[in-house]
Amino acid sequence: MPTPVTPTVRIIGRPNLDREELHRYLAEIGGQDWTAHRPDYNDTQDLIEVAGRTCYRSFAAGLNPNVTRVRTDPDAYLGNIVEHRHGSVLEHAQYTFIIQNVSRVFTHEWVRHRQGVAISQESLRYVRLTELPFWYPEWAQNDPELLSRGQQILTALEDFQTWMADHFQLDRAGMPFHEKKAKTSFMRRFAPEGLATVLVWSANVRTLRHVVETRTDEGAEEEVRLVANQLGELMATEVPALFADYVIDDTGAWTTPHRKV
Repeated sequence: MPTPVTPTVRIIGRPNLDREELHRYLAEIGGQDWTAHRPDYNDTQDLIEVAGRTCYRSFAAGLNPNVTRVRTDPDAYLGNIVEHRHGSVLEHAQYTFIIQNVSRVFTHEWVRHRQGVAISQESLRYVRLTELPFWYPEWAQNDPELLSRGQQILTALEDFQTWMADHFQLDRAGMPFHEKKAKTSFMRRFAPEGLATVLVWSANVRTLRHVVETRTDEGAEEEVRLVANQLGELMATEVPALFADYVIDDTGAWTTPHRKV
């Protein structure tokens, strides 16, 4: 029986700032007091602030003769970056996610975001299907006849996958891997686009903001909206100063006056 699944997003990689090397650099340029107002470190937000302040040498007043005042509150500094759309410095901070139990309908759309991302997807040329996990939106789960007929089709396809594996003798001792690969690649042609899969997906903060804005929009596909909303919730907790400008409207869309930072 095909397994119902729910798309999930997890952060598995985030920036790791080398504080010792950063402090050596700051001491060389006379900006060592910059960290005094940072009792609780957030590597991502500090990395972006370092990038921004480097552009103006604004770690302290007077380091750049043109800069006589500097913002000392990190949230205010980062808020100013977002407000003035200085998005280039957001590109320094890269995050990696496991996006699990999403359909290939989802991945066909998600991979259109190419700028500032890296993508690795489970390959059905190599991974043999033994079951067909499938996500049903809530409205479909509330339609018993639709659910029943859908499960019948998935069960038949799942049984066919099992039959093909036996027919091709894929578990026969000594079968060359290239032959297994060729047969497995053929078998995936009988898997539905709604089949659940998994991505490892990396993106910088500038790209993440853009994806959350565009993919939680009311017109986006509903599975895509579900994942983009999870992404936004994770990042709003992870780097609150960089997502504080967002408001979630009545449709569930993440909106901001600072789009495309």
